[in-house]
Amino acid sequence: MLDKILAAIFLPGILVVFFTRVTYNHIVGLLLTVALIVASVYKGYTHTWPLFIIDAASLTIGFYYANRMVNRNKKRKKPESKNV
Repeated sequence: MLDKILAAIFLPGILVVFFTRVTYNHIVGLLLTVALIVASVYKGYTHTWPLFIIDAASLTIGFYYANRMVNRNKKRKKPESKNV
């Protein structure tokens, strides 16, 4: 049970950030991660409410970080206006 708790703490957040880096869109990264979690629930790997809550918290934290990352990259790539 401890291994499932540790995986629920770290993996969803890491997956959101990973998929965000691959797709360059934090919404798509979140949706892909949620799809993987739904598939694991359907297969029976996640079967208790505390694991659902831990997964949701990790998803939220990962989405927050991915959102900050996307916004920071948009600010960096913003072209400077030249006054003529």
